Amino acid sequence: MKGVVAAGHEVTAQAAARMLRLGGNAFDAALAAMMASSIPEAVLSSPGGGGFMMARRGDDGETVLYDFFSQTPLQKRPPDETDFHAIHADFGPATQEFHIGAGAAATPGIIPGLFLAHKRLGSLPLPVVLAPAIEAARDGVPVSAFNAYLFTVITPILTASPEAAALFAPGGVLLKEGDIYRNPALADTLEALGRDGERLFREGELGQMIARQSAEQGGHLTLDDLAAYQVILRPPLRKTYRGHEFYLNPAPSAGGPLIGFSLGLLQQLRPSGGGAALDLIEVMRVTNEARRACECSLADFAADEHVARHLAKAAAHQPFSRGTTHISVIDELGNAAAVTVSNGEGNGLIAGSSGVMLNNMLGEEDLHDSGFHNWTANQRLSSMMAPTLVESPEGGGGKALTALGSGGSNRIRSAILQVAVNLIDRRHDLRQAIEAPRLHVEKCGAISFEAAPALPPLDADGQRQLLARHPKAHVWPQPNMFFGGVHTVRRNASGALDCAGDPRRSG
Repeated sequence: MKGVVAAGHEVTAQAAARMLRLGGNAFDAALAAMMASSIPEAVLSSPGGGGFMMARRGDDGETVLYDFFSQTPLQKRPPDETDFHAIHADFGPATQEFHIGAGAAATPGIIPGLFLAHKRLGSLPLPVVLAPAIEAARDGVPVSAFNAYLFTVITPILTASPEAAALFAPGGVLLKEGDIYRNPALADTLEALGRDGERLFREGELGQMIARQSAEQGGHLTLDDLAAYQVILRPPLRKTYRGHEFYLNPAPSAGGPLIGFSLGLLQQLRPSGGGAALDLIEVMRVTNEARRACECSLADFAADEHVARHLAKAAAHQPFSRGTTHISVIDELGNAAAVTVSNGEGNGLIAGSSGVMLNNMLGEEDLHDSGFHNWTANQRLSSMMAPTLVESPEGGGGKALTALGSGGSNRIRSAILQVAVNLIDRRHDLRQAIEAPRLHVEKCGAISFEAAPALPPLDADGQRQLLARHPKAHVWPQPNMFFGGVHTVRRNASGALDCAGDPRRSG
């Protein structure tokens, strides 16, 4: 099967390519890459995390969002019995407080998502789909420069328990670029999943290890949480921008509705074509206001009640917005998958002998505005993750299909927006659209931009205009992972395939 894949690591992309060479479809490839990513991208991805897949079938065009993101536990443990504590991640110029421990883990959805998506969409046997991940975990993969940097940032998490330290800092020395990261216990767990099925997670040995660790070390998760977890199939949020049809991650996630809001606002500002740097800053600023307000009156800004309803619904769910990676795949039959996954940063604990580090989704700062441990039980967390498909008109009545998404926490929506504008308004090719300099406006109003004056909107003229209007804007001298990692693939109307990974995140 011919196809294209873009992802955040060579090993992740190779897992997808292997499925295509074996005759599998884009969904087999995406699921293989999703599971394999937990080895070379272990800080961002894990079977103990959650995510989303936007899936489009080539035969009938049916497009469905698979929501297998994390769920808050069914019951809360008393705070004084909960293992939940702060660590400080060192980004060099600044530090950030994260929270880890058994009490930081929400119910993970990756494994249920794998099984349901494979059952409905896959064509190869599951053990075949899992094989690249199993081999990578058992044989090991060299640590990339990007991931070596991430290891240094969250060293307190990777060394928070003896079991985690044995994986990431064997002999007491943190793995560095070029060292081999291995997780043979995870290989055994994945092999057992392929053999024993989903019950291994719901009620079997893996589930029992998760529940036992939680009970003994101060977590909230029980076997009831694992048994009750449901993957939710959602119709995408659809938004038309200058004749291009966007399929976005719907509420309760916030990323897709915020992208839809921004597209509507940008089209209002510049009906015949937009995307100047000052336009984008204004759009991002108003979108931040929309995110804070989250009322149906937001339709007054974007003239789109449908998007406003999704924003209002997303506001009722507690948010998570950190530690993500993305995979995009399209095959020659027009099957397409955009998958974004996250483990937060991990909770610092390995569940028994499974090799699986659970997420720290309950350690998100935004979940604790009214004090720690006040999250709502049994609720799907909201997310900025926004796996996206775009259907674009081409000459002769045909249509191109693009799959894209990004890591980058709260920069996900601004990164995807800017790549989409580059493709549609500036007619960049995929690589130009991704490598063009980006900007971002924080909730507090702070503006950051990349000083790489090669392409608009941030060529030399765009930078002069920006700094004249916003002299306190922070200039990044080079492209940086701060601005996301948009991995993108495309199939045009004639069937030609193209792809590009984002070098900001080792794409």
